[in-house]
Amino acid sequence: MNNLEPPSPWMLSRRRLLAGAAGLSAAGLTVAGLGGGQRRSEAAPRVTITEGNVQPIPIALPDFLGGTPADSELARNMTQVITADLRRCGLFAPIDPAAFIEKVTNSDAVPNYPSWRAINAQALVVGRLRRQGADGRLQTEFRLWDVVEAKYLAGQQFVTTPESWRRIAHIIADLIYERLTGDTGYFDTRIVFVDETGSRDRRVKRLAIMDQDGAGVRYLTHGQDLVLTPRFSPSSQELAYMSYGQGDPKVYLLKVETLDREIVGNFPGMSFSPRFSPDNRRVVMSLQQGGNSNIFVMDLQSKATTRLTDTAAIDTAPCYSPTGDRICFESDRGGSQQIYIMSASGGPAERITFGEGAYSTPVWSPRGDFIAFTRIGQGQFAIGVIKPDKSGLRIITEGYHNEGPTWAPNGRVLMFFRDPGGNGGPSLYTIDVTGRNEQRVPTPSFASDPAWSPLLTSS
Repeated sequence: MNNLEPPSPWMLSRRRLLAGAAGLSAAGLTVAGLGGGQRRSEAAPRVTITEGNVQPIPIALPDFLGGTPADSELARNMTQVITADLRRCGLFAPIDPAAFIEKVTNSDAVPNYPSWRAINAQALVVGRLRRQGADGRLQTEFRLWDVVEAKYLAGQQFVTTPESWRRIAHIIADLIYERLTGDTGYFDTRIVFVDETGSRDRRVKRLAIMDQDGAGVRYLTHGQDLVLTPRFSPSSQELAYMSYGQGDPKVYLLKVETLDREIVGNFPGMSFSPRFSPDNRRVVMSLQQGGNSNIFVMDLQSKATTRLTDTAAIDTAPCYSPTGDRICFESDRGGSQQIYIMSASGGPAERITFGEGAYSTPVWSPRGDFIAFTRIGQGQFAIGVIKPDKSGLRIITEGYHNEGPTWAPNGRVLMFFRDPGGNGGPSLYTIDVTGRNEQRVPTPSFASDPAWSPLLTSS
């Protein structure tokens, strides 16, 4: 391959992450940094994200080149996935290929920068895909160029099985996002959600999992039992969820790939709202006993259970902070449903919301800077965020029955579900934390209660 050079420290860190990627490591993924005929620019990223004020970067993404006609079709599909990822995030404005002046015929060549500047491109992505040897493994490579400064920014090469082409596209989109924003991407992730079919009074609910863009839907349960509140473990390979089967609701752990499941304890009463600790060693949940519910934590290895709250109120929906030292939860102990924070070991709790209406489903951002919530009041369901120190409360989106926020692993984007009522059903949406760029996420049927996985390339 032309223009190879030793990977930079940035490339090496990504290489280590990718080499351990779930699913791709089993497929024998190999990764290498690419040179571009000149040193990678270390200029600061050019995207500045402020409150609702973003100017998307015009970026050119010509179709990747293919070694054969079949390779060319797959390369084109990969380019389309990368383009769609970047467009949907709202930070990039992919340029219509019909406007391109230069036709890319050699992905190793330094671009003719004036021809790309003429169409207002600030960044350019070129790539190539071809099959290797008798086993048909895919070798995919890309390069990212700064058109304004006429500099090479980044590039990598991947070798993996053909079935993994879509994941490679998401990983490339993440690398572009990271290099141009200075933030971690979120495209190589999955969503677990509740798939809903049938009439509203006979709704069948199954756990389903898909890529963050709605592709690759796979069902995890069969629909005999009602399922609710699925949540990923930090490893992305296990789920906790609540199921109504025979008797009271129970919390289960489910292996995503094997579908093996086990019950989390055998508690009297009903158990709700499970979530994993950041170290993957514990599950926190609420248990209903009589007319109230309290928060408990279970050690997944010893199965020892510790009670964290002991009130006559309804304490539920606990969620760990990213550092694992605190828990946010909802409680009506003050007379209305509000959000509280306490130590992960229990003890006194501090109320952080004081507005009118009911505040529920608190979820701590992976960055630790915000807690997302659902606010219900005066017939409106709003998704909002608040800082843990009680400041900065703002509503991101509102309407009829918006509920169930979940964070992208970079803490920049929220997903939630919206149910318009009537004969319809819920759908999934994403929105930037600034309140801009609301997008509907395609699903085969009605969909509710989403949970976003960690970034697969770092899990």
